[in-house]
Formats: sequence, structure tokens, C-alpha cells
Amino acid sequence: MSLETDLLIDRRRLKRGLVTWRVVAILAVVLAGLVLVGRGVSAWNGGRYVATLHVNGIITDDEWKAAAVANLAANKRVAALVVMIDSPGGSVAGGEALHDAIAKVAAVKPVVAVMTGMAASAGYMIAVPATRIFARDATITGSIGVIMEAPEIGGLLDKLGIDVQTLVSGPLKGQPSMTAPMTPAGRQALQGLLMNLYDQFVAMVATGRHMSLNAVRALADGRAYTGQQALPLHLIDAIGSEADARGWLAANKGVPVGLPTREVRSHRPGSSFLGVSLQGLANLLFSQTLVLDGAVALWQPSRV
Repeated sequence: MSLETDLLIDRRRLKRGLVTWRVVAILAVVLAGLVLVGRGVSAWNGGRYVATLHVNGIITDDEWKAAAVANLAANKRVAALVVMIDSPGGSVAGGEALHDAIAKVAAVKPVVAVMTGMAASAGYMIAVPATRIFARDATITGSIGVIMEAPEIGGLLDKLGIDVQTLVSGPLKGQPSMTAPMTPAGRQALQGLLMNLYDQFVAMVATGRHMSLNAVRALADGRAYTGQQALPLHLIDAIGSEADARGWLAANKGVPVGLPTREVRSHRPGSSFLGVSLQGLANLLFSQTLVLDGAVALWQPSRV
């Protein structure tokens, strides 16, 4: 056998050995990773934690988020829920869904709400089931009430020479209308609908804050309050931050400050931007003028 043939055989043998060792090394790394991950998952699954729900911006009707919150009630690893709120409010239906989900958790676990910049209207609605509510001195809160806006452009259409013919099955079916002024009967019917939603909101606050309906109605004329103003009115319990809320949980509910936190996340289809469902936001914006369920609990300061 020639020298060149011997060298070729040796090179092939070395290549086979190198490939074998590479495969063994990769398998060893993968196996070690799986063991470490398995141990970490096992430790995590067996440990308690504090769930944290961030509600920022306009509140829309997000059934996936509401379901994720409600599921915390049955999760034995969840020691408590901290709801962080910075919202001017949003749809009544969206606020109600989150309120009910948080109330379900509060029935079996400690829940604290922490208001930061703003927690008004539906933003306040979702705070009231909490065992204790914290706010900053300058937090804008309250604004307990419901609003429905129905633009009417009939005068503009007349100037443009556009005549809209509308057929309805009853005198209230076309109320409100974008093409004609609201009738007295239509205004009365819609005001009754709005007041029913308002009464539901007042009842939520009365139940959550352990106040009488009359006491809540005295505060629920739509006005907003600062955190300093809300404290003596019993709309909040204390001035403080998330750290204060964790300290209160430790001192009063036996939830150690050192427990890790875990963000409540909902896995839902559809697009989102900065955590807000685009479809839900579109529904909120357009529903105010196109359908009757467009009532919103939203703080809207006067516009000049």
C-alpha cells in the first residue's frame, strides 16, 4: 500500500472520529440543557408568586385578558394579585369584564390595586374589587359615570343637497341617528339606558368599597378627584406605590415581599400595539357612533 493511500485512510478515519465526537458533544450539551430547564420548570411550578396585571391606556372589551385574570383564582401558585392601573377608562363592557374577573380572584386571594397617573371611570371600576387601593397624591381617579356621544350631521347633509331616507320598524329603532336630530322619545329612551349602566357602576363601587348606594351617588356626578381628595372620601385606602402595596400584603396577608412576580398575559389572536388590541380599540372608537352599545366610562376633560 502506498504512502498516499495510507494518508488518505488516516484522514478519513480522523474525520469520522471528529464527526462522532461533535455529535456526542452536541447531544451532551442538549441533554444538560434539558436537565437544567426541567429542574427550573419543576422549581417554578412548585413555587408561589405574585401575579401582576398592568392595565394601561384605553380599556377595551378583551375577553382573553379577562379569562386570564379569572383563571388566577384557581391557580394554587398565585399568592396574590397586584393590579397596576394607568388608564382614563374605556368601554363599559370592557371595564365590567375586568371588574368581574378581578372580583373572582379577590373572593379567594388578596388583591391590591395601585393607581399611578390615572385610574378614572372604567379605570376606577376595575380597582374597586381590590382588598386595598393605593394611589399617588396626584393620581386622577373617580369620574364615576357613563357617557354616550352621537354625532349628528343632518345640517351638513342638507347644505350638500344630500337627502337620506331611513326606514325603521319602530320610532326608537333609528335612535340615535347621524342624519337626523334625536327625537324627545329617543333621548328619553337612551337616557334611561345610560342611567341603567350608571346604576350598575354605582352598585359595583358600593359593593367593592363597602359604601351605601346613596353615599356613592353623592360622589358619582362624573367629577374626577386627586388621590389626596379621594382618600378622605373612602374611594381609595392609602397613598402609596407598588412597594407599599407589597409591604401591606406582607404585613397583613402573609405574602412575603421576596416572592417573585409574574405578569398576567393573555394569548389571544389578532394584532396588538403596545399591549392594546387593535380590533378592540377599533370596536370602541367606532361603536360610540354606530351602535347602541357604544356607552363608555371614560374621563374626558372639557375641550375648548
